[in-house]
Amino acid sequence: MQPYANALVYIVDDDQSVRHGLAWLLHSRRLLSESFDSADSFIKTIKTNWRPEQPSCLLLDVRMPGTSGLALFEILIERKLLHIFPIIFLTGHADIPTAVNAVKQGAFDFCEKPFSGNDFVDRVEAALKSSDEKIKKAKIMETFESRRAGLTERESDVMRFVFNGCSNKVIADQLHISVRTVEVHRSRVFEKMEVRSAVELANAWRAAH
Repeated sequence: MQPYANALVYIVDDDQSVRHGLAWLLHSRRLLSESFDSADSFIKTIKTNWRPEQPSCLLLDVRMPGTSGLALFEILIERKLLHIFPIIFLTGHADIPTAVNAVKQGAFDFCEKPFSGNDFVDRVEAALKSSDEKIKKAKIMETFESRRAGLTERESDVMRFVFNGCSNKVIADQLHISVRTVEVHRSRVFEKMEVRSAVELANAWRAAH
């Protein structure tokens, strides 16, 4: 897997030696990182500087003074960021059950300290790949929904029948309109959705969902 040139790994751990060690390890695999000594300082940063279009992941210590890693995890869940912002928990042996439970709630993974260099960075790169794929999927969905919002009510009706593979005659019978009218609506649907056929329309829908 090739490193993402524009990706960023956030490191949140109150232990300076851990932060430095992780930053060095990531740098050795050409991955950019940004470190924080507390969850609160990280929260302040993402409020102003986080770029939602940038593939990223968070290496998060479970136990920290002040706002804990688990509390930060809950905040990110509330903000609905986990789907494009995967979290890898950093744990001691005693925290493994807690980390496993967090994974069940949507965390990407957990890694027990001390870390195994290559395996650990492989997991980070897997998280970045997941982030990248979900960001792209979100953009595709946003584009699809934006185009669909431009359809009239009747065009939306026709599109639903097209999705189901119905012929123009069947659509005309179901909507009590002429075949010629269906052809006009169908053509406008394709134009507004920026596709050339029913197959392309179905593919666009599948890509966005």
